[in-house]
Amino acid sequence: MSAESGKISVQTENIFPIIKKWLYSEKDIFLREMISNSMDAISKLKKVALSEEFEGGTDYRIDVTFDKDARTLSIEDNGIGMTADEIKKYINEIAFSGAEDFVKKYNAAGSGDDETSNKTGIIGHFGLGFYSSFMVSTKVSIETRSYRKDAEAVRWESESGVDFQLSTTEKENRGTKITLNLDSESGEYLDKWKLKEMVKKYCDFLPVAIYVDGEEANKKRPLWSETPNSVKKEDYNEFYNYLFPFSGEPNFWIHLNVDYPFRLQGILYFPRIKHEMDISKNGIKLYCNHVFVSDEASELIPNFLGVLKGTIDIPDLPLNVSRSYLQTDPLIKKITAHIVKKVSDKLKEEFRKDRKEYESKWDEMALFVKFGMMNDDKFYEGMKDSVLFKSTTGAYTTIEEYWERNKEKNSEKVYYAPEAEANSVYLDLFKSQDLEAILVDSRIDSHFVQFLEGKRSEMKFQRVDADIADQVVDKDTGGEIVDQDNKTESDKISEFFQSAIGREGLELKVQSLKSADVPALIILPEHMRRMTEMNMGMAGAAQEMKTFLKNHTLVINASSQLVKNAYKISQGVNQEKGNKMAQHIYDLALLSSKVMEEGEMGAFIKRANGLLEELSS
Repeated sequence: MSAESGKISVQTENIFPIIKKWLYSEKDIFLREMISNSMDAISKLKKVALSEEFEGGTDYRIDVTFDKDARTLSIEDNGIGMTADEIKKYINEIAFSGAEDFVKKYNAAGSGDDETSNKTGIIGHFGLGFYSSFMVSTKVSIETRSYRKDAEAVRWESESGVDFQLSTTEKENRGTKITLNLDSESGEYLDKWKLKEMVKKYCDFLPVAIYVDGEEANKKRPLWSETPNSVKKEDYNEFYNYLFPFSGEPNFWIHLNVDYPFRLQGILYFPRIKHEMDISKNGIKLYCNHVFVSDEASELIPNFLGVLKGTIDIPDLPLNVSRSYLQTDPLIKKITAHIVKKVSDKLKEEFRKDRKEYESKWDEMALFVKFGMMNDDKFYEGMKDSVLFKSTTGAYTTIEEYWERNKEKNSEKVYYAPEAEANSVYLDLFKSQDLEAILVDSRIDSHFVQFLEGKRSEMKFQRVDADIADQVVDKDTGGEIVDQDNKTESDKISEFFQSAIGREGLELKVQSLKSADVPALIILPEHMRRMTEMNMGMAGAAQEMKTFLKNHTLVINASSQLVKNAYKISQGVNQEKGNKMAQHIYDLALLSSKVMEEGEMGAFIKRANGLLEELSS
């Protein structure tokens, strides 16, 4: 062919300054685009190989090389190659028509710097892969030879991206070599370690060897593309630690492999959570045909699954995808729903397959499962029978199991208590009457209990340290004798404690509890407890908590010998000593219920020391 030069037909001026501005902070992407084009060329040749014969073999590879002195960077493949006519078609016409569309959409959205306008056009969507090379170059040249027999090698070069020269050249082997003359701001790409790092980030799992100055730089094996039943546990663990070094073994994994109604592959891991902060880390790496797109998949993965780590490969996803695209694309919504279902299916399978193993991992999974159930109805339906709680019996239980064991004995109530108070006087009192409570452990549980009540209207949840349960109150104590002032023994004990404590606004009840070991209890109404806990962490919550706790109720156990002794002493020769004993009983109740304010601690210690001195004298 005779040499020719010309101007690419384009109506929009200053197209490259716009492209550069839009992607300036992400200019590393150009290498991903160049290697992706090389991979496409090899993939096309592989398809041709199914029906045609050609020279050059099938030892496919991509080479990235650089020359510091000449300031050039080259990307070469031994794929399908191009003829002169194909260069004109794919480089001068199709790609640049995509560039025009990009600029039109960019201008329509406005040229501001906000995320919406800057992310409206996306390079992969508009076929601008090749033209991203001009982000870092003063000149770009293409040397290519088609796989077709007797094909003539050609060279295309351009300094502006608008003017070009096309001529024949000498190239012995099929394939394409693109050479970039790097601009003054892009010298960082003349470094082997930088280039290897970029290959690893963007193209690590392309199934063709990529060499950087002769050294193979990519892993090649995208484990998620393999058939799940052909992958061993050791493979999954090895791949997990390759992606996330020093993470140990994951709790479980989900291998995604869908062809219809959408294409989706990936492996999602539930990690071992060493710290609560791990829950907020986003560890999902998003790919398109094995090419890295983003490590930000928050629009694809619901918040409650943010703890998951792994890979998701969506072949129909544009290479440069915007958040607005993920938010509005119906395909993404279907994929999200599928992932949520797969997670609940996997958890149910683990629960049924090995209950003990599931229980050993439950504490790490509980928070995200409960949060997910409250935020996704389908996830709730999938998980409602596999949610576990620790029990005061020492075992794990589901709500349904607890309900069947206790509904008659508990008068159709579900008793619960904070796990941190598993050894409190309240639970000791419960357990002494052969009663069972579930233990809750995180801030989310106050909301989760309320949520479950809405879902299970037949159940009434009650904290064991809220209103005293009928089961621990001894109602069979016989009628109390009334004195000449029409006062019962309970009335007298109540008046004695009110006078001895002297706390204004304190509500006091005298009840005979079935256990004599607990002299007094502090209780708060159920709704007050819940409201306080659900507001923890919010502004003003600490002050609100103090206000609520000041309005507590003191329950005096009329069955307690200590209570009886204090009252008896106060009515005898040492009223002051009886009053001190009553105050001490109240102090101990405040301490055991963790509602004593810090400012009251000093006075309590002083009173306790004084009482001990008096008893020892």
